[in-house]
Amino acid sequence: MRTHRGPILTTANFAPDWPGLVGLLGLNAGLTKMGKEYSTIWSVDFTDEWFRAGLREWVQTGHITHDASHVHELPALPDSPETQLGRALADQLLADKAIIGVFDEGCMGMYNAIFDDELLNRTGIYKERLSQSALYAEMLEVAESEADAAYDWLIEHGMTFKYGQDAATELTRDQVQWQLKMYIAALRIADDFGLDAVGIQYQQGLKDLVPASDLAEGILNSTERPPVFSRDGERELHAGRAFPHFNEADEGVAVDALITNRVWTAMGLNPDTTLHDVRWGEEYDGQFVWVYEISGSVPASHLGGWDKAEGWRQGHVFFPAGGATINGVSKPGEVVLSRVYIADGALHADLFRGSVVALPEEETQRRKDVTNPEWPIANVVLHGQTRDQFMARHKANHAQLAYAPDAATADKALAAKAAMFDGMGIRVHLVGDVDL
Repeated sequence: MRTHRGPILTTANFAPDWPGLVGLLGLNAGLTKMGKEYSTIWSVDFTDEWFRAGLREWVQTGHITHDASHVHELPALPDSPETQLGRALADQLLADKAIIGVFDEGCMGMYNAIFDDELLNRTGIYKERLSQSALYAEMLEVAESEADAAYDWLIEHGMTFKYGQDAATELTRDQVQWQLKMYIAALRIADDFGLDAVGIQYQQGLKDLVPASDLAEGILNSTERPPVFSRDGERELHAGRAFPHFNEADEGVAVDALITNRVWTAMGLNPDTTLHDVRWGEEYDGQFVWVYEISGSVPASHLGGWDKAEGWRQGHVFFPAGGATINGVSKPGEVVLSRVYIADGALHADLFRGSVVALPEEETQRRKDVTNPEWPIANVVLHGQTRDQFMARHKANHAQLAYAPDAATADKALAAKAAMFDGMGIRVHLVGDVDL
């Protein structure tokens, strides 16, 4: 694509059964990062007039024009407590710095997820590149009793696991044991390097050695989680705190999760955060409801607590060594969503608001069954942007999500986050209906 000299059109079917939309948005983000012009379009069955008109426009002109009226540049911010907080947190980060640890950068092939040091360092964030072989070696040093204690904690807090007998296709207790060793090992390595966030890539490396990383990732992103101690047993690591994990080592998520954690914590809010794949969506009862899913690494608080979380075996095709998800349905509530991405050689952030809604149980189950029933789902309604406006604008296969207790608090948290991004030198865009 980088050396292609003709017009480029990316397209995907708007369908649930395979993550084609995830691939489309990831490709678009990569093209945006490399500064390569492209057009994009999507359709359920490629027979609707909107798609046909777009295709006709591209054939005739080499471009497709999409509605961007829902996107606004960040205005001058009022001198509010939220603005003051965001700017103070930005100043603190620029002065004191932060380190993100990346296990095997780029091994999943997500070009759009790799952020150059020259861009990151300007924001006060630095990278420690780590090897997944070191993570595996550290897992081998974790005592069985330590993993057992973490497992007992999860069971005592209400999590359940759907076990079977055939390890090739079903979840086993041994698979979960390895996942808990990964959780402990990741925190110990983070302690070694003084990390502020960590990202485990898993594919294409650890998948050939150990069960899926998702259970470990979701636990890390949870404020309420099993305690982990230093190797000598003297110190509890990051006690009472979520430790930001950026799934699939997506460094756009790393920046986002780090800033969300600091803003939400400073505001006295629960800072648990996760990314979701933008998987699919359909209208329900007069509004478009997105299916946001991720492969099992959601923090339990997003589901309503550990007693709402179930461990299902990851699919054997992509996860040959198995491992449990943190499966469930995200609780209804007000959320702030965002994406940090690279465009025109600079870091940008899109901020937008949404609501996770409660659908009838049978509708939610239908949506899970036609996508990945073993993965956690969030039924999301975006504020002030249509399906096609979102698809045309969003520069990532992922969307970052954090809860607030009510709409007014969500608006304030978004304002503080916008001020912090702006103070870090990241160009901020407000997408859809946003109240500053």
